[in-house]
Amino acid sequence: MPAPLDQPRLDDRPPLVRTAGGRRTLEFTPGDVQSEMLLARPDALVLDYTRAMMCFALFVPDPRHIVMVGLGGGSLAKFCHRHFPRTRITVLEIRADVIALRDTFCLPPDDARLRILHCDAADYLARAPGGCDVLLVDGFDSRGLPSTLTSGAFYAACRRALHPGGVLVANIFTYDPQYPSALQRLRAAFDGRLAWFTGIAGNNRILFAARPHPGAPTRGERCLARLARKEGRGLGWSNRLLARLLVAWLARRHP
Repeated sequence: MPAPLDQPRLDDRPPLVRTAGGRRTLEFTPGDVQSEMLLARPDALVLDYTRAMMCFALFVPDPRHIVMVGLGGGSLAKFCHRHFPRTRITVLEIRADVIALRDTFCLPPDDARLRILHCDAADYLARAPGGCDVLLVDGFDSRGLPSTLTSGAFYAACRRALHPGGVLVANIFTYDPQYPSALQRLRAAFDGRLAWFTGIAGNNRILFAARPHPGAPTRGERCLARLARKEGRGLGWSNRLLARLLVAWLARRHP
């Protein structure tokens, strides 16, 4: 029987917050940084994988609604709240002790554009078809990626949760034992519309998948389809540079 939502599971360690040298980190396992914040610039994206996940803007540059699975230190939520001023953001987080750290990591309060929900993401998405343009899946616990966030049923729910033309972005470690099967399930759920950029975030494989539009494909769909013809496109250094330049452009577009 699953633990109630207001109680961490027995195998989940309490989140650990460290502050040193102008930086604040969130860890579930000591030494394994899940999120990092610059105290002087709390909205900045510090870790490579967060910048890589923002590459969804190559395919959906002006989303109306972004749904995020996993809050962590709120890096993606803060960046999107500041630099996508016309976008609604819904964050799904299963752990109350993580949500309780929102002030520690300088997250803005809930408002008309931002909601942080204490809920099971798999259950929420199963009941929310066609609700978002971008879906960022970045949920981890002390053991790594929960199996509930890599199941065929979960990825099918993700596809249904997206508007036609919408994009799923999933963060999975390449060394995770679930990685090969998760990749296979993602391909099946999105009819092979799956792509990534080689070496863009070290061991973090950032996967992009699109829900097809019933009419003419959008520009973003066409771009992602070209990438999908050669999974793992590009060189690591050039892809990391691409992500940095894109994030800098987004920050300048809406300071």
